[in-house]
Amino acid sequence: MVKVDLITGFLGSGKTTFIRMYVQYLLEKGEKVCILENDYGAINVDMMLLSDLKSDKLGIEMVAGGCDYDCHRRRFKTKLITMAMLGYNRVIIEPSGIFDVDEFYDILHEDPLYDRYEIANVLSIVNANLEENLSKEAQYLLASQCATAGRIILSRTQEVDKEKIMDTVNRINSYLEAIRCKRRFDISENVSAEKWKNYKKQNFQEVENSGYKEISFVKSFNMDENSFQSLFFMNISIENGQVLENIEAIWKDKTMGNVLRIKGFLPEEDHWIEINSTKEKTMVKKLDQGQKIIIIIGENMDEIHLSEYFPSEYSTIHTS
Repeated sequence: MVKVDLITGFLGSGKTTFIRMYVQYLLEKGEKVCILENDYGAINVDMMLLSDLKSDKLGIEMVAGGCDYDCHRRRFKTKLITMAMLGYNRVIIEPSGIFDVDEFYDILHEDPLYDRYEIANVLSIVNANLEENLSKEAQYLLASQCATAGRIILSRTQEVDKEKIMDTVNRINSYLEAIRCKRRFDISENVSAEKWKNYKKQNFQEVENSGYKEISFVKSFNMDENSFQSLFFMNISIENGQVLENIEAIWKDKTMGNVLRIKGFLPEEDHWIEINSTKEKTMVKKLDQGQKIIIIIGENMDEIHLSEYFPSEYSTIHTS
C-alpha cells in the first residue's frame, strides 16, 4: 500500500515551504516520494518552486487544471492510478488553497485506489497571524481543511506572540463550531506552534504520525458556484520595480474586491525573482528558473481594474 499525505492550507499559508522541509526528512529516511500538485489553475507556480528537488527518489507531478470541476476530478484520479504503478511508497498531495477536502476522501475510497493507497496523514498549514476579516466562504474553507486534520501546523509563529497564536486557534475552533463540527484544537495536543527554523527530527516524527480524523460537518460551499478567482498575467510589459509598486498599490486599493494573494516570477539579469505577496507582507526571493507571470487570487475581484496594473501579452481569469 502506498501511504498518502494530504497537506492543505489556505492561500499563502506556507504549504510549499513546509513540504520542502517534510520531503527532505522523508528522503533521509529512505522513502521514495512523489509530490502531486493538485491545482485548479492552468499554471502551477508551486510546482515550479519544487522542481529543483526532483531526483531518482523524488518525483513531482501535476494535475493539469484549466478545466471544469468534474474534469479535474477525473484527472486527479487518473494521476493517482499512474503514480501507484511507479513504485513510490509515499505520495504527498498539495492542493490549491481553495480545495474541497471531500474530493480527496471520495477518490481514495474508489476502485482501484482503495486497494492501493492508505491515508497516512492529513495536515493543515495555518498562518499563525490569521487574517481577522475572512469572508464566510473563506472561514468555511479553512474550517473544512482543519476538521479532519490530524494536526494543524502553524506557520510564521516567529512573527507573532503567544496571545496571537491562541487567538488564531480559538478562531479556528469558532469556524468549526459554525459548520457544526464537534472537533476542537488545543495548542498542547494537536497544534504545532514551533518555529519552522527550529524543527528537528522529533518534530517531523510527530508530523509523520499525526494521522487524520473521520468527522462530520455541514457542507456550505459548492466548488462549482463560488466567488474565488485566479487572474493570470503573462509576459508583463512593465519594469520589475513598477510591478512591485503596483502590487503594493493593489493592497491599498479597496475597490479591487477581496484580493488574497499575489504570486509569480519575473526575470532579472541572469536570474529570476519569485514574488509572494499577502496583505501582511511582500517577499521577493532569487531563483535559478521561473516563468514570466503574475497570478492574483481572491474573491469577487474587479478583473478589468486589476488588469490595468499589469499590462501583458496575455491574461486570463479562472474561477477556482
